[in-house]
Amino acid sequence: MTKQKLLIVDDDEEIRTQMKWALGGDYEVHLAANRASGLETFRSQRPPVTLLDLGLPPHPNDPGEGLAALSAILTMDRDAKVIIISGQGEKENALHAVGAGAYDFLCKPIELDSLKILLQRAFYVSQLEREYHDLQQNQEPEQFEGMLGTSAQAHALFSALRKVAVSSAPVLLLGESGTGKEAAAVAIHRRSARAAGPFVAVNCNAIPENLIESELFGHEKGSFTGADSQRKGLVESAQGGTLFLDEIGELPALIQVKLLRYLQDRRFQRVGGRQEIQSDARVIAATNADLKAAVKNGAFREDLYFRVAVVTVSLPPLRERGEDISLIAREFLHRHAIQNGRTGLSLAPDALRAINRYPWPGNIRELQNRVQRAVIMAEGKRIGVDDLELAQLIEDLPPTTLKEAREDLEREMVRQALKRHAGKISSAAVDLGISRPTFYELMEKLGIARD
Repeated sequence: MTKQKLLIVDDDEEIRTQMKWALGGDYEVHLAANRASGLETFRSQRPPVTLLDLGLPPHPNDPGEGLAALSAILTMDRDAKVIIISGQGEKENALHAVGAGAYDFLCKPIELDSLKILLQRAFYVSQLEREYHDLQQNQEPEQFEGMLGTSAQAHALFSALRKVAVSSAPVLLLGESGTGKEAAAVAIHRRSARAAGPFVAVNCNAIPENLIESELFGHEKGSFTGADSQRKGLVESAQGGTLFLDEIGELPALIQVKLLRYLQDRRFQRVGGRQEIQSDARVIAATNADLKAAVKNGAFREDLYFRVAVVTVSLPPLRERGEDISLIAREFLHRHAIQNGRTGLSLAPDALRAINRYPWPGNIRELQNRVQRAVIMAEGKRIGVDDLELAQLIEDLPPTTLKEAREDLEREMVRQALKRHAGKISSAAVDLGISRPTFYELMEKLGIARD
């Protein structure tokens, strides 16, 4: 059986020799004495795990060379597991390295048994991650005009959008705020026979009531104070394309009448005008309100409702989309990392658990906002639950599964042990009857910061 590759970067020749002798039976060990040779070996061999001394020449008493090597390794392979080796007085530097993306650290003198256990875990985690990435590459998530999803809800949504796209009938998109109604409208437009025409979006709730008629239907010169020239409205601008009316339930009664007439015969008049103008635009409307209830209480015209809701498509809230949540989060992370020049970022296990547990009242819009802010503000290479500002929100949620209940109990026990021992990891680990590497692994899994 082929041995897994392990790279050891340390300027001490005696330590390199001892390590190779102790670990050579289990791994294919490669050695390097400085940053340049270490990076060259990593580039050619691509080992899943690297043991890296922070104190490297030409400045062995400064962590700069080691941290630079760490950054370069993670740039070449963001999934590489780098275990930091540091002196007893360099714990702060080692913790800084972990924050920058290192897998874990050990202090000299190294306990061989602890090192072997840590290596076994690092190789195991690396193998799982690489198998997952291979699976993702071989099974690309279904996309519909940029909308991602593999869940049953996503498949149903994409199927509905494909069907309505080939029709010319008005469509009403229903869903909570932030579920991606405008993205769905754009997808319909792009798949329709009107794709070459304009896509004109209007947020009916964002335009003042005294201006919305002019915005939608245009105005003639002199029709009101400030109208010093003729202006086309958005309905006219959408000729040959699609007019997207977001939050249509907020339209005033007068505008509802005028929109109804346009939907009936495709004609309208500009404000202050008498000439009948014809425009052929497909109308897609959207709302997060209950339009049927608005019809019952007289806030929305029933005849207009039946005109805009010839076909209705409901968009599921993010909390009901299962595995899509982490998929979309990773896509946002990748997108915003590129935009901000921070490639190589990844979501830590605690962040992924929080993302899947949080109910996302703001839906996809809130998810994107939190990921974008985390990309900008996070200091390390791994986005954690604190970077997403979800830690407190998750703690306030009651567990819904046996796994979550068990994790809540483990989290409390770890925190209490740290409190009893004034933050000393070794003592807290002994208190709980586990090794120090296992304790660190628990802290990462449970989203407990390493102070």
